[in-house]
Amino acid sequence: MKWHHVKENWPAFYEAIIDKWPQVDEADLDEIDGDQGAFVDYLVEATGQDREEIREELREWLVGEIPSDIVMDPSHDNHSIALSAKYVNEGEDEYSDDAAFGDDGESPDDD
Repeated sequence: MKWHHVKENWPAFYEAIIDKWPQVDEADLDEIDGDQGAFVDYLVEATGQDREEIREELREWLVGEIPSDIVMDPSHDNHSIALSAKYVNEGEDEYSDDAAFGDDGESPDDD
């Protein structure tokens, strides 16, 4: 993941941040508000590690996937639907009702 994913969804990452760095305080994270430089400075102070160690830990942490609760947030729905278009059969619309998919022209009410 990239830092902009973290910054755009900052409060949603609190749990993952606290899991990785248990020394942090949620109230302090509120004040940092996704600012990467401020976050690094805070971690240096909170953990007692040097800046380069923190930067390396942060790089390793960013290699991970975006947590599913963030990906599944309703604000990402339209983007996810648009990405799903590559899996939708020709002639079908990715924004159509899911119940109609794969029914070969039959409508859900044809029972």
